[in-house]
Amino acid sequence: MGKYDRLNAHLRRQKTPTYAMSLTHIEDVIGAMLPKGAARPEWWLAGADADTAPVQCQSWLRAGFTATLDSDREHVCFVRAPRPTDGATSTPSA
Repeated sequence: MGKYDRLNAHLRRQKTPTYAMSLTHIEDVIGAMLPKGAARPEWWLAGADADTAPVQCQSWLRAGFTATLDSDREHVCFVRAPRPTDGATSTPSA
């Protein structure tokens, strides 16, 4: 089990489109301290590809969220990424 697997499972259980967590709550969920770098906004940013994202980012990307460190640097706002609807990627035939 990876360090951030518990965060992934926790986020998957959430039903709201946005979900805020304090850094302390995240540490409680993962059962470990976050690294000092977690106090920087860029630690929470990831590209769209969960396979090439840093390991911490994979946990929320695979749960369907993006993450942003709030300006108070004490909370993280997880926002559910929109899911494509049926037919949203198809184009009409000419």
